[in-house]
Amino acid sequence: MTLQHITLECDWQAAQSAGSYPVSTRGRTIAEEGFMHCSGSPEQLQGVLGRFYADVTEPLLLLTIDEASLEGHGLDVRYEPAVLGGDELFPHVYGGDLPIGCVSQVDRLR
Repeated sequence: MTLQHITLECDWQAAQSAGSYPVSTRGRTIAEEGFMHCSGSPEQLQGVLGRFYADVTEPLLLLTIDEASLEGHGLDVRYEPAVLGGDELFPHVYGGDLPIGCVSQVDRLR
């Protein structure tokens, strides 16, 4: 499955300097949330964009994560419901901040 994560361009630029990406979702770090939110399909991605990023005016990027590289950094992916009792499973990356080397592609969303 393709793992994708939406980020503000400024957050990704900061990660380039730091060597790791600490953001879970808009306004929350991985340390605060416990994991990094991702999307696993184009439909999930569009839903997340519409629900959580529709009002964002600054540039957004889409990070494609190399799932195979995560294990070597002590990170793992769990597919879990986005809401308690929901049946749609979203990929969540557990284990800490994302090393920037685990990102295989960066695309501008808008």
